[in-house]
Amino acid sequence: MSTSNSQANILVADYQNPSHGEAILALLDQYAQDPMGGGTPISEKVRNQLIGKLAQNATAVSFLAELDGEYVGLANCFLGFSTFACEELINIHDFAVSPSARGKGIGKQLMRAVEQYARERGCCKVTLEVLEGNHVAKALYQKCGFAGYALDPEAGHALFWDKKLT
Repeated sequence: MSTSNSQANILVADYQNPSHGEAILALLDQYAQDPMGGGTPISEKVRNQLIGKLAQNATAVSFLAELDGEYVGLANCFLGFSTFACEELINIHDFAVSPSARGKGIGKQLMRAVEQYARERGCCKVTLEVLEGNHVAKALYQKCGFAGYALDPEAGHALFWDKKLT
């Protein structure tokens, strides 16, 4: 497969802008329905409340990639804090590129925008999680400089765990 780079317009989403909100929901739903996103559509609760909740969350920042008048990429991020570095960090919580836009360099452009935003804020790092079997995403993240994290190689790599409360 040959890849061609298309220059996308990457912007920080304005949660008050209805077209940005619609794009976030559409791209998140598209991602959720993909096997790497769980394979099921977003819920009505998410559809109805997400944009308002993001707007109320001072740590939330979303990036949209627009190509040829269409929103084709999304990175939902949240600012956090590294106690070991005593500085802010940014976590990429959702990262998706529409199937129709894959292979065009959109993912790299989104990653550069997130990293630039983090550097401008003085963040010490960008974090994300990725499914072990998501080889395409892992390849992109590695090309962008991400790697598994270990404080001590003897202790092994960090694992992402969760406990559902609802």
